Amino acid sequence: MARIGEATVPVATREALARARMRAALVPDLLIEARRVVNTVIAGWHGRRKHGIGENFWQFRPYVEGEAISRIDWRRSARDDHTYVRDREWEAAHTVWLWADPSPSMLFKSRGASVSKESRALVLILALAELLSRGGERIAWPGLTDPFAARSGSERLAARLDHAGDLPTKPDLSMIRRFSDIVLASDFLDPFEETMSWLDVLARHGVRAHLIEIADPVEETFPYAGRTEFTDPETGDKLTAGRAETFSADYRNAYLARRSELESWCKRLGWSYTVNHTDRLASEALVRVHFALSGEGAFRHGAA
Repeated sequence: MARIGEATVPVATREALARARMRAALVPDLLIEARRVVNTVIAGWHGRRKHGIGENFWQFRPYVEGEAISRIDWRRSARDDHTYVRDREWEAAHTVWLWADPSPSMLFKSRGASVSKESRALVLILALAELLSRGGERIAWPGLTDPFAARSGSERLAARLDHAGDLPTKPDLSMIRRFSDIVLASDFLDPFEETMSWLDVLARHGVRAHLIEIADPVEETFPYAGRTEFTDPETGDKLTAGRAETFSADYRNAYLARRSELESWCKRLGWSYTVNHTDRLASEALVRVHFALSGEGAFRHGAA
């Protein structure tokens, strides 16, 4: 137990409050970094395109009996023996839910990494919020905000995160409905079955998901040797290995097998899966997720 003022609170609660304060201190700088990444890689962002009421040309299509004659494009129709209608583009606002894993394991940062996994996840999510807001899309964070559209969407989301306090490690996703997208940035280190069980509600509701696995380089390479003590960031449990190198092969096999299962599952559902390493640029993952959200390919994945 620990004391805050005159109140006695469990250690877990104290640690959660400390993480919330740490995140709040990071958010302003991460918002600046997110905007820098956006300005570096993408000049513009366009909303979902389909035919409907609008000003921009979308496509020519054959005239259907019963349609208003005023819709016929006579110039295009004069080119051959068919009658064509000129469709215009409807730029419909789309809802994209955004979430970055706030669990303790995301605080990890090895010497070879430039940032922690938490920082990278938040930068990517805030960068996407900036892009989507510029394009007139609605954004939301499950359990934190309702969907909203605003040119300052990333700033508004950052402000909510700044004052959010402790966030659930796995928010309720059951309110997210069909025709929405959701981007989830996490290390996804839970057993595959647990992750699949949590995200299954999205598949059942017809939501299109985009998973960004945030990975520290040492989590793949396992460069440890000799006597090494490992600490579980979620439970605090410790494991001391006399010769850590003897675990290397089994560890790497288990680590990559988990990723492979997640990738294959996402592919079957038509979801995207991207890996971003914290010793690489955030922009690499941002571009891949941008393509996936734009519908440029039913499934894109790869390491970044």
